This record gives sequence, structure tokens and C-alpha cells, in this order.
Amino acid sequence: MNSTHHVYIALGSNKGDRLKYLQDAVDAVFTQIGNINAIAKVYNTPAFGFDGDDFLNTCIYVESIFSAEDILAKLQQIETRLGREPKQGDGFESRTIDLDILMFDCDIISSENLNVPHLQLPKRKFVLKPLHDIASKLKHPQLEKTVAELLETCEDESHVEAINIWLKNPSKQFDFSKYNYIAIEGNIGAGKTSLAQQIAADFNAKLILERFADNAFLPKFYEEPQRYAFTLEMSFLADRYQQISDDLSQLDLFKDFMVSDYDIYKSLIFSKITLPEDEFKLYRKLFYLMYKDIAKPDLYVYLYQNTQRLQENIKKRGRDYEQNIDDEYLEKINSGYLDFLKNQSELNVKIIDISDKDFVNNRTDYLWVLGEICSFSD
Repeated sequence: MNSTHHVYIALGSNKGDRLKYLQDAVDAVFTQIGNINAIAKVYNTPAFGFDGDDFLNTCIYVESIFSAEDILAKLQQIETRLGREPKQGDGFESRTIDLDILMFDCDIISSENLNVPHLQLPKRKFVLKPLHDIASKLKHPQLEKTVAELLETCEDESHVEAINIWLKNPSKQFDFSKYNYIAIEGNIGAGKTSLAQQIAADFNAKLILERFADNAFLPKFYEEPQRYAFTLEMSFLADRYQQISDDLSQLDLFKDFMVSDYDIYKSLIFSKITLPEDEFKLYRKLFYLMYKDIAKPDLYVYLYQNTQRLQENIKKRGRDYEQNIDDEYLEKINSGYLDFLKNQSELNVKIIDISDKDFVNNRTDYLWVLGEICSFSD
């Protein structure tokens, strides 16, 4: 999973339908840059440095996987798309939208195109006031002062007035409130862990990840599958039971729901492929004895990925013991999952074909997957 950056962005408009331009810019940032965690109040303030109509200003806090330079380029593209005209000369002027990076993590960046923290941040009350709404304790990495302290000592005497209008957070279009527990499933390399991690981060969910990396039998199985298949499946059976029992029984009052990157039934699906028939029958009896009282997910999401893409993803993540997995084994797993889902009636299942999607590196694809999940109805 890519590292996440914490970005604070200032928005301003004093031309045309100012409020609509602000909302359109917020929507575009969400779609192209990252999840919006907080939106400040909207403030009305006189034009700064030139004669013109009053501005509406606000700030947003965004989490993004993109670099500061990439975010700057995307913000400039959004400005152009929303009708901002190229700047004439060195002076201030009216604009449909103005988007500036104020802070990027705790970084100090000085280049020809970008200065972070924004050079004018300590001097502009119309920026500090909305920033104070969402990050009063945020510390300026050069001045070693919090936003609250900068606002208190700011010499800008402009009249900055909050208006009783709030911008909408685009993330609210994705409603997970009807779910207490979502399981994300898929073949090896389908991206289930990456998706579960991103959903947990963006929507305040408790994250449950399978501890497959701790299983000492997994590398041995890929080397000698017939010898280690039963041992591997039994160890997974015990590990998954212990983990899912512990995680589902521990209520987290500060999280809205739970999301996991596996479901207990994967034990049956994999064991049916890897074990001889007599061993599988024994394994299945043990499975149902252990799991008969385990809570089932409210929604079971299966990420379908074609074999070629699975192999590309497996090679890309570079786990040594996975590099010799052949196509036939992956196709058996896909068939095993689809047969299982077709023949069971206990789970609410959503199958999403992501063969032409890259939701890890393409935010548009990620938002599409979220839409598919949230559009599901029992």
C-alpha cells in the first residue's frame, strides 16, 4: 500500500457563482487527489491586494498518495477546468477558483514552482481562520508555531466573516452505515488487502488483516505442495479461527464498522483444491465444528481478476515463495470461489470484476469500486 500524505489546501473564489466553484473544486480534489477528512467553514473576505469583489475562502484537509509536485499539477488542472484564466502580470486579480497547498506533511519544500509551507500563510487571516477551524494545533515546521498561535499574532486586519453555509464532503456519497462487517475476498494477487486497508483508512473502519505472513508452512507448501498441504490448511484453520474470534468479539467504540481482507470460508475453498478427497472430508468436518457460531459478514465482496493480471500483481509484490505459482493453480482458485459463491445462500455476495481496473494506483478506479460496493442491496 502506498504511503499516505497529509495535505492542507486553501480554496478561494471571487468571480461568478463563488460557492459553486468552491464545491466543484472540493469535488474535483476528492475525485483526483484523495480523501477529504475535514472541510472548514466558508468565510467572506475583501479582495486582498486589488480592487475586486469579495472572496469566499475555506480550507480542506486531504489524505493523498501523491507527491506535493503531483498535487500541485492536479490543482492547476482543476483551476483551468473550472475556468481560471492565465495570470496577467505579477499583480492580484479576480478568479473563479484559487487552490494553494498550505502544508504537506511536515515537509519544507522550496522549488521554482512550489513553496511549502505556503510563504504567505502567516500573513493572511483569510487563510489562517479556516485553517484554524480544522487544524488549530498544526505546527508550522519553520516558525515552530501552531496555527492558533499564528492567527493570534497575525497582523492582517482584514474583516474575515464566517457565513452560515457549509460545503458538502463528497465522501458522503459512499454510505457504509448499513454494514457492521464487510469481508473483501479474492484470488492471490487480486488486491483484497489493499482495498480493505484503503476503505478502513478513508471510512473509519476497524481493519482485520489475515496473518498469512506468520505461517511458517506457506513457503514449504509452495515448494512441496503434496507433503505440506494438510499441515498448511490445518494451521490456517486454527489461526483464522483464533484471529477472527478475537477481532469480532472486541468492540471498538471509535470505529464505524469492520472490514477484513478475508472470510473464514476461504479455508474450505483452498483446502478443497489442495487436499485429497479423504483429507478434505475430515477437514470440512473440523471446519464446521469450529466455525458454526462465528459471525458472518453483512457483505461479502469478491474481487474477480483475470489470471494474467493476477500474475502481474504477484510478480510486482515480489514475495519469493509466490513467484512460481502457475496459471492452473490460480484458475482453480477462481473456479473454487465462484462455485462456492454460486452454491451458497447464507451470505450477501457482491462480485466485482476488476480485470480492467487498477484501484491501487488509479483513484478513479478506486471510487468506482466503492460505488459498486455501496450500490449493493440485499
